[in-house]
Amino acid sequence: METTGTDEVEKLKSKLMSAWHNVKYSWALKTKTAFGRNSPVFLLGKCYHFKAVDDEIHTESCTVEASDDNDVITGNVEDFRRDLTSRVWLTYREEFPALPGSTLTSDCGWGCTLRAGQMMLAQALLLHVLGRDWTWPEALTLEPLDTETWTSSAARRLVATLDASLQGDRAHVTHSLCPTQGGAEEADSYLKEAYHRTIVSWFGDGPSAQLGIHRLVQLGMTSGKQAGDWYGPAVMAHILRKTVSEATDPMLKGISVYVAQDCTVYSADVIDSHSGQTGSPTDPQGLNTIPDGRAVVILIPVRLGGEKINPEYFSFVKSILSLDYCIGIIGGKPKQAYYFVGFQDDSLIYMDPHYCQSFVDVSTSGFPLQSFHCPSPKKMAFNKMDPSCTIGFYSKNVEHYERINRELSKILQTSSKEKYPAFTFLEGHGKDYELSVPIVRREWPFITDPKKAGATSGDFVLL
Repeated sequence: METTGTDEVEKLKSKLMSAWHNVKYSWALKTKTAFGRNSPVFLLGKCYHFKAVDDEIHTESCTVEASDDNDVITGNVEDFRRDLTSRVWLTYREEFPALPGSTLTSDCGWGCTLRAGQMMLAQALLLHVLGRDWTWPEALTLEPLDTETWTSSAARRLVATLDASLQGDRAHVTHSLCPTQGGAEEADSYLKEAYHRTIVSWFGDGPSAQLGIHRLVQLGMTSGKQAGDWYGPAVMAHILRKTVSEATDPMLKGISVYVAQDCTVYSADVIDSHSGQTGSPTDPQGLNTIPDGRAVVILIPVRLGGEKINPEYFSFVKSILSLDYCIGIIGGKPKQAYYFVGFQDDSLIYMDPHYCQSFVDVSTSGFPLQSFHCPSPKKMAFNKMDPSCTIGFYSKNVEHYERINRELSKILQTSSKEKYPAFTFLEGHGKDYELSVPIVRREWPFITDPKKAGATSGDFVLL
């Protein structure tokens, strides 16, 4: 009886805390994000330029030299909005099935790093399946969050309305169900949207979702984490690796995750990850044929300073976010995790998981996609960034990795003047460097007191 009573108290505490978080995170504040009129805006390797004339935002093309001489990108306001809104946005949710080992039915207040990690992985999958130039056809139809206040109940009404209006199950479409009239372009568009819906469904908030929060929490338990605990950027990287490696969907067999150890990327290990699968899965719909071997998501947990970010790393972070194969950064500020996707001048652009939305059952036919896309970007000054973060890159094959290695090595060499680089590349396997003599940990040179070697800034964890 005593145990039962304790369980009831814990359930009551959980419900009260969930209710409080739902109220706290259910409001989209009416704040607008201001962008400079004459400075380029970078979003995951693409550049956009805004110009204001007569108090209205107009577009002006800009030319930016990238890593290759012929790699020139132009853009404008509408293209930027379409690009940003097409990224998969994953936020706090409520009223989903209880998480493993707990009675929690919401991740409000603690799951922001999990959501940021999911968003980074979702971007890698969009690159893998649809390519960087893909955009969601309905991206510009979403209302900006700063034009009205959303509550969980309002979100529920929206979900119910959209669910009733949408028909068909495009998530499991087969080639035989594609439009037979309208030409190849219409069929291609139809199939791309089916893949878009499939990718979103992998991140559903239920036990069966391949990359959902239930799966992440379950794998986190093997590392001593529980539902309701904080997950740091480094821990998140390892959980993502486990999640992808254990996924059973055939389409996810064509990709793997490599996590750098001690801020070092071992090239032979990455190349082994690329060739780790015999043969190559081909998508049944014929939209994409995955190359021989596997694509690799490279995750690099780093620390860019001591208690605060070192300003000398600002230019390095900008260089990273300017690359077309960068999939963003799991970071944030103390006690708040964000998904950084770009920058303008001295401000980072990020997608914010700190909104509580209602559970969406992604297993239903035609589930609404609107709550998985954010039309309103957020900005934050570089100097507020927590130094603990995980940087991500997408490498589609061995040749692509060799390019990544060359380009990043140049950036790291340039940024390492008078200080240690954020991370390094080494040839060979990690096991080749396992010596009996301890290796000096170069990645955190700002921590000189051994007693503080395990210190953290905010709730981020150093590994």
